[in-house]
Amino acid sequence: MAEEDVKLLGVLGSPFVCRVQIALKLKGVEYQFVPQDLQNKSEELLKYNPIHKKVPVLVHNEKPINESLIIVEYIDEAWKGKSILPADPYQRALARFWAKFIDDKVFIAAWKSVFTVDKNEREKNVEEVHEAFQILEDELKGKFFGGEEFGFVDIAAVNIAFWVPLIQEVAGLQLLTNEKFPKLYKWSQEFMNQPTIKECLPPRDPIFGFFKSRYENLLASAN
Repeated sequence: MAEEDVKLLGVLGSPFVCRVQIALKLKGVEYQFVPQDLQNKSEELLKYNPIHKKVPVLVHNEKPINESLIIVEYIDEAWKGKSILPADPYQRALARFWAKFIDDKVFIAAWKSVFTVDKNEREKNVEEVHEAFQILEDELKGKFFGGEEFGFVDIAAVNIAFWVPLIQEVAGLQLLTNEKFPKLYKWSQEFMNQPTIKECLPPRDPIFGFFKSRYENLLASAN
């Protein structure tokens, strides 16, 4: 498939945009990154994603694809090179299941466990995160979820490897620790040390500062 015109509409610091950047990097796809201001949405974003009006949006030869996991699958199919999803249909189905599990059961609960003022609600969300992490801990059989090389589920879990440690530090929580989830913690370190992943991760300090400020504003507004 031709790859002469590829654009990625996104914001730096988004785990969902980062997933797409990793997939593009793995496939060696040249693309233009078009930064977006989500407080003042561009005509381009509204044109290419009129339903959800969110990033990331991949635009390939003027054809827009939305939703990060769908985009990663599209990239895997549209360009040759290292496969992201397994070849076996059953393993592909399992990979899709675990990627959705990460979106549905981990990231939302982790986010709420930090950015929730109510103590009981926060504790409930922390418990949800721990339950989900225990399931992933038990599922992690090899070096990566994809085996000896990282793949679709690992890319989906970039939010666990990079963003969860960051936001747990903001709130002084213990969500992902080596003591409680040794396999998952080791996976996160291995994954972030992969050269391809390192190149795609955003700089930590500005994102930490952004979330810290947001957290402090939330606490201030609650008092």
